Amino acid sequence: MIVIGLTGSIGMGKSAVAAMFADAGVPVFDADAEVRRLQGPGGVLLAAIESRFPGTTGPAGLDRQAVGKAVFGDPAALADLERIVLPAVAAARRDFLRRHRSRPMVLLDIPLLFEKRGAARVDAIVVASAPAWKQRRRVLARRSMTTEKFRRILRLQLPDAQKRRRADFVVPTGGTFDATRAAVRRVIACLKASQRR
Repeated sequence: MIVIGLTGSIGMGKSAVAAMFADAGVPVFDADAEVRRLQGPGGVLLAAIESRFPGTTGPAGLDRQAVGKAVFGDPAALADLERIVLPAVAAARRDFLRRHRSRPMVLLDIPLLFEKRGAARVDAIVVASAPAWKQRRRVLARRSMTTEKFRRILRLQLPDAQKRRRADFVVPTGGTFDATRAAVRRVIACLKASQRR
């Protein structure tokens, strides 16, 4: 089984690329979706998060804005949150890999693949990338996003140029969906060919 790691900075179209892999029949583990599940209503991480960050959870699960205010700009607080969340996500990822071990390839959609040293645990790295102006336009169109928040997020992420240099494949997402889908198909074909060698 080939384990593909998909990453990309905020607003680079990574989720769309992951969906294209899924449409092509590649099982996808979405780290962000797993975090939302763990922190959603009745989520197993809520008690630990509430204990460390009082007032950030409720019947609807995690209040993302409240916890964001608690951790952004505070590296120690962010590290505390990660110590709660990351081990649970890692366990879910291991379970996903066990369930799909007979498949020829799987994709791990991990936003901070490089930043959290996940690159060593995958066989191939795919980076979703778009021009900086398009990334900025996409991100600032999001509800509750501000220029300052966008800058803070970028400071926590490896720059796009560095991600592209470290990638095995770069999937451009600045053009049409058809062009991006064609790039995804080329990646899959290349990886299938490498399995046959």
